[in-house]
Amino acid sequence: MKRGERIFSYIQEKSEALPKEEITGRVGLDAQEIAEALGILRNNVSKELNELHRQGKIVKFAGRPVRYFDRARLETVLACDLGAGPYQFENVESICRQQVPQTPENPFARLIGADRSLKRQVEQAKAAILYPPDGLHTLIVGQTGVGKTLFAHMMFEYGKVMHRFADDAPFVIFNCADYYNNPQLLISHVFGYIKGAFTGAEQSKAGLVEEADGGVLFLDEIHRLPPEGQEMIFYFMDTGTFNRLGETRRDRHAKVLIIGATTEDPDSALTKTFVRRIPNIMKIPPLAERTLAEKLDIIKLMFQDEAQRVKKPIRVGVESLKALVGSIGNGNVGQLKSNIKLLCAQAFLNGIDSPDYIEVDFKMLPQQIRNGLLTLSANRQALTEVTKELGSDSCIIVPPGPDFHLEDAGSDTEPFNLYQIVEEKVDLLKGEGISSDLIKQIVATDVNVYVRDLYNKKNSVNMTTRERLLKIVDESLVDFSEQVALYVQKRMNRSYHDRFLYAFSLHLSAFLKRVKSKDTISYTEIEGAVLQDSLCLEVAMEIGGFISKHYHLEVPRVEMEYIALLLESAEDDDVEDRVVIVVATHGQSTATSMVEVAQRLFGATDVSVLAVDMPLEVKPQAVLDKMTVMLRAISCLKGVLILADMGSLCNLGPILSERLDVPVRTLDMVSTPLILEAMRKAELVGIDLEGVYDALLSFHGYETRDITKEEAISEANDGVIVTICSTGQGTALKLKALVEDILGQSGHPLTVIPVGLVKLEEHLQEIAKEHHIIAAVGVKKPKLNIPFIPLEEIIDGNGESALMEIIGGAVKLPEHQQGSPVVCSLCEESLRKFLTYLNPEKVMPLLLEFDRRLMEQLPKPLTNPLRIRLLVHCGCALERAVTRSPLHYDKTAGHLTAEKIKALRQSAEVFSDALHLELAEDEFYFMAEMI
Repeated sequence: MKRGERIFSYIQEKSEALPKEEITGRVGLDAQEIAEALGILRNNVSKELNELHRQGKIVKFAGRPVRYFDRARLETVLACDLGAGPYQFENVESICRQQVPQTPENPFARLIGADRSLKRQVEQAKAAILYPPDGLHTLIVGQTGVGKTLFAHMMFEYGKVMHRFADDAPFVIFNCADYYNNPQLLISHVFGYIKGAFTGAEQSKAGLVEEADGGVLFLDEIHRLPPEGQEMIFYFMDTGTFNRLGETRRDRHAKVLIIGATTEDPDSALTKTFVRRIPNIMKIPPLAERTLAEKLDIIKLMFQDEAQRVKKPIRVGVESLKALVGSIGNGNVGQLKSNIKLLCAQAFLNGIDSPDYIEVDFKMLPQQIRNGLLTLSANRQALTEVTKELGSDSCIIVPPGPDFHLEDAGSDTEPFNLYQIVEEKVDLLKGEGISSDLIKQIVATDVNVYVRDLYNKKNSVNMTTRERLLKIVDESLVDFSEQVALYVQKRMNRSYHDRFLYAFSLHLSAFLKRVKSKDTISYTEIEGAVLQDSLCLEVAMEIGGFISKHYHLEVPRVEMEYIALLLESAEDDDVEDRVVIVVATHGQSTATSMVEVAQRLFGATDVSVLAVDMPLEVKPQAVLDKMTVMLRAISCLKGVLILADMGSLCNLGPILSERLDVPVRTLDMVSTPLILEAMRKAELVGIDLEGVYDALLSFHGYETRDITKEEAISEANDGVIVTICSTGQGTALKLKALVEDILGQSGHPLTVIPVGLVKLEEHLQEIAKEHHIIAAVGVKKPKLNIPFIPLEEIIDGNGESALMEIIGGAVKLPEHQQGSPVVCSLCEESLRKFLTYLNPEKVMPLLLEFDRRLMEQLPKPLTNPLRIRLLVHCGCALERAVTRSPLHYDKTAGHLTAEKIKALRQSAEVFSDALHLELAEDEFYFMAEMI
């Protein structure tokens, strides 16, 4: 007998043995009881119970622990048919309550806000339906998407419940905008026409008024009715009579309640005579004016509808719900519903292999919805109310009815046991005769998925860099690593990216585990890879001393050489040049406008993009001279790409190359998409001039191309991703797992190969002989002309979209540098924690202007992490200026650069202009020390 059959048989046996009078409450067996009784591992029991539940053989009673009972026995005892499964209930009594016939429900009881913001409108609607003898004609006014059609439907349903309409009464909908430009056709559609009324009227036809006889005619966008149509409608309202188009006498009768809907002001969009005929005019408020509780209820209801469609519960992150609440704007309920449908469709595709639920997390939200989190955060009272309502855990939306439920995360699960998972999977696969190599691949994939799920269960997606790192290593280790990173920054007098912090933390974690388990790894390839008299090795030796003192252990010299490699890798990447792009077109400001649009769409970038306009009266020689001067003022050692429109501008490349002694390439027929793609290639992917040029030769706009399944499989099998760390072991393997997680979630199951820093280029050349290297991820950018994504971007989330963009070729505009949403979001998030008197949302535009002015004056751009720290300090300094409690700089300011202090003072003038606040001199010293 199979394991599942044994478990089902045991449940049947125990269910039959239970006396009828004891079948009450939360009855049944839990997974632990069954596991102990049958000698089966508990997680295997849980798996089989879920399968039996899906098959409808057993009933699940929610709670802690979850209990299971035989369905057939339960139906016999309760003398009822539970219908189609699966089945889940709170207790036995709840099943009995569902079997009691229900009286007709008041439709408005289901309307969210009926007893709150829509209470007056509901009372008006009820009065309109019940008013003798046949009700009051009604006009519903409201913005697009507020639910005017839904409200009309509820009025109709209420009329049926109150027996003002027959059960089979018609509800006819007509959108007056469909024929607004043809009044005759519109009127004929509403009232009908007789044969010969107009050309083509070969036979008589009844109109919507006759079709709606005995019920409701809902005229949407009623303001589109022409005046003659309005006249016929209000005459019908007065008398109940009408005539078809072509008839001269109004001797047709119908009993119809007219409900109109409009987005316009009735007094200006409808004739006054028509408005006077409508005694009941009600206005539906926009969703933005509804209470926060109502907004949340509406969002949850929409997710519940989608859960019913996909037949799965939907897990929605708290930050996602907050963003949806904050994104509510002019689109109202209609737009919100469309947004949620799209999110659920994407989540369904991402979780198509998950039998339990689908997940909507913050990462998958479009940018316009993500911005809603910032909007909500600006209103502290609203944010507090939403947070109090939602709590801190993800929200589980289940399909309506008792059939579906997802128990709380962790309520019926064992502590994470990696060894048990591996052992069970290996035993199972060996029993199937699968080879050892394939078993390793399968187990590695399963473990990655399991670990990812374990980490993601209760983590907020709106995390800081530190919080993301804490997902991987211990907090005490992160604290120590941050101290080391800060020391490195001061010791080497340069601003390191977070890549060193991440790489160092991961490696230190792996090193400590090896020491604890007394494992050894060969480091022969690393020994001697770093120059013995280099500053990097000197600093690494000092860091080794810190590790030894902090953890009370001996650090091998080779570990210090690894740290030195990390320091060198970060340094090499920071000083990299980029291709310069020159957009040159004929006209007064054509190039300037195109570059401005591209930069606003792209966000600011490390790539230099110059605009050169050539008015028709200007000679090519003058343009060449201007271009030369512009390029000599910046670094363009990696080359210049000219994007020109036509004519002489396409021929300046060779002369420019000779003048500047740098490679120059030219492409004609410039367009905004071409500029965007050039910026994307040069910035995100980081390839050289020839690589950018070759890629743009085949660029024909941002359009998709249908490929065959065979092509997709071929491309996927051929491509690999390379992860780069010191030895290709330890940290590289952790990074490999992270990248595989990203690829697995995105549906791109590519091979990931870890490599070490030593002989990096040789190893990459060997891999390139057998595979197409799609991208490299890690601590050092290889010389090989391949896309590269730094380690810190993968950890903090930005690298995921970058990697998907490289693999799929989709447009991804980087979110960093000037005007960066990432900088803005992280700064505002931090300031919300520190500011008491100033509103972070109001201050942020001024801080960003301060940042822009400062960037213009500094000789070298600051990194995003440094910019964030600087802006947060500046925001806090503003509050200290308000409370008159500035910081005091205890050191002497003689070592600070006067140019930096001057740049900070001039940039801070934005605060005195806008807020009439002056920062203390010591605040500038602290900021100057940062940069």
